[in-house]
Amino acid sequence: MFNEVFIQILTLLGISITVIGIAKFAGKPYPIALVLTGLILGLADIRFLDETKTFITQSHIFQAIIISLFLPILLGDAAIKLPYKDLKEERKPVALLAMGGTFLTFLVVGFASYWLLDMPVVAAFTFGALMSATDPISVISIFKSLGVSKRMVTIIEGESLFNDGVAVVFFQISSLYLLSFIDSGWIGLGQGIIMFLKFSIGGLLLGIILGYLFSQIIRLYDDYPLEIAFSTMLFFGSYFIAEHLHISGVIAVVVGGIIFGNYGARIGMSEITKTNINSFWDSITLIANSLIFLMIGLEIKNIDLTDMWKPIIVSIIIVIVSRTLAVYATLGFIKNIDQKAKLLLNWGGLRGSLSIALALSLPSSFPGKEEILALTFGVVLFSLLIQGLSIESLIKKLNRSSKQAVSKDKRL
Repeated sequence: MFNEVFIQILTLLGISITVIGIAKFAGKPYPIALVLTGLILGLADIRFLDETKTFITQSHIFQAIIISLFLPILLGDAAIKLPYKDLKEERKPVALLAMGGTFLTFLVVGFASYWLLDMPVVAAFTFGALMSATDPISVISIFKSLGVSKRMVTIIEGESLFNDGVAVVFFQISSLYLLSFIDSGWIGLGQGIIMFLKFSIGGLLLGIILGYLFSQIIRLYDDYPLEIAFSTMLFFGSYFIAEHLHISGVIAVVVGGIIFGNYGARIGMSEITKTNINSFWDSITLIANSLIFLMIGLEIKNIDLTDMWKPIIVSIIIVIVSRTLAVYATLGFIKNIDQKAKLLLNWGGLRGSLSIALALSLPSSFPGKEEILALTFGVVLFSLLIQGLSIESLIKKLNRSSKQAVSKDKRL
């Protein structure tokens, strides 16, 4: 059994790495190429891949691979490479988007889905939580390749790291506790706020503790293979300890990773160690992303889109409007972000694998699960294929390359 599973994973990995090689050679964003390849493979009748497709697209397998295996890796990798100095400088827009923007998106999508799509209230706000998480992997790679300002990259990456944690908290509250909170009236509202604070602050504190602890541990060694192993323990330890304590594993990994990659690197890593840790996680995240985006495309075989095109189109419009409101409402408080930058941040707020994985994690008895799955899949595909493919043209049209966009007053 193990050999069969291993061969199936290797088959997908071989396909995905080949696609990445072709996409990079052609100068195109590889996540989008992988999604398209997955869609083609998912719809095509290719006999020798049938077993692999059936195995990998099972909801519990997809959900376990994305959330339990790859999510801590991707979050940890991004967190240790995010300079605290840059994050501190952009703390206002990052905090406003990650907290206020995510909450506003959650509310707008939830209420609009309830009224316009006639979804049950729990399903509507669960869908709102799913749509409040952004996934900028393909956007970041395009931004960097076109020389978009470091400030823009920091804002959209920082937002994504923290809003994933906030979105997961909203998802847990909506899917498990929303009805009881509604029945309790104002007391339920208070309970919801307390639960949100428990999830968020608990994850924050755990991340601080473990990030500091592992930073002190690596001071004792100058051995980069061992320090890479410690970073792995930090990422997975933060996530699973937090989940066991019923607090936010996402926030714990992000905070722990930022502390480890900044404070820990300053006090306990040689230059050789820093280089090797970054190279190691670059390779691991490439493999993780290659499988994630291919799996998104393959998942089409298990999602029933029959008679769902009209609701999907409406949901896409709802999500776009909610993102626009979130960006312009929250960043309206910051004077040195111009309209072109807001437009780019708005269109660059893609939805991705986390939304699909969370939707698949819903129990089969959950009211409206099939509808949520279809809508989530439709929005994610639109986000990756339409927004992802058009973002490069938008950047060029807005003259966002570093030579043209970065001015002396640090305006975007």
